[in-house]
Amino acid sequence: DPPLSPTPPSPPLPQHPNALCGPCAPPGSAPQSNSLWPSLPASNGFPTWPGQPSQPNQLVPCWPGQPNTPCWTATHPAPVSVPATVPVSPPVQVMTPAPAAAAPLTTVVQAPSPVPGPTPVQPLIPIQSVPYNLNLARGVYDKMMMTILGHVKPDAKMFTVNFLRGNDIAFHINPRFNEGGKQVVVRNSKLGERWGPEERDLKGPLPFALGSPFEMKILCTPEAFRVAVNNIPLFEFRHRVMEFNRIDRINILHDVVLTYVNVETLP
Repeated sequence: DPPLSPTPPSPPLPQHPNALCGPCAPPGSAPQSNSLWPSLPASNGFPTWPGQPSQPNQLVPCWPGQPNTPCWTATHPAPVSVPATVPVSPPVQVMTPAPAAAAPLTTVVQAPSPVPGPTPVQPLIPIQSVPYNLNLARGVYDKMMMTILGHVKPDAKMFTVNFLRGNDIAFHINPRFNEGGKQVVVRNSKLGERWGPEERDLKGPLPFALGSPFEMKILCTPEAFRVAVNNIPLFEFRHRVMEFNRIDRINILHDVVLTYVNVETLP
């Protein structure tokens, strides 16, 4: 028989581009992730997830027409509050106006809300006695901010916050809950045993209610004290004692339960 000619080799079969990668994802699909969080766009180089605020360092409240005026940090949600340690007797606390650095003792919880001015939830146990007295080693100064957390007693007639210079009252805040059937917030000063003209106008609705909690922030500027309650600017009180660094004592009186009092310096 004649010799058999060799069989030519078969041409190689074409391979799919993914033939060597095992169970690869179809072309054009997004890469897989083992994370259980939904994938959202990054913000400022950091990952985000549902419910994260877009501007975590936003400052509120700010005062209209005052672009260079310091604002204070919002409490959405509120940080852990570090209450100052106050001796029970006598009720006087000497504090340097600096951020508190003690270990957290009380957590003030505030749920985020789209409605401006959410009402903070307060701890049930009061930690400051009333009358409450606070000595200011440096006096009052620009960018000093005082924060007061508490709640109004259910049968309250009034409560008072006084900024004192010796026997003078340089700044008097007096919410009244039944003045001729109305609720008002009176501001005044008492210099040389004489009361000055009262101020009663507010920038917003009355924020205090019987039996309800509140957060009051009092900011000192070179021109005035600026007061916000529950993160809503409420009023300004222009200085009547121009050497406000001589205002060296604060007291809080009457029908209020205090849970937190702090003095700090804004940057």
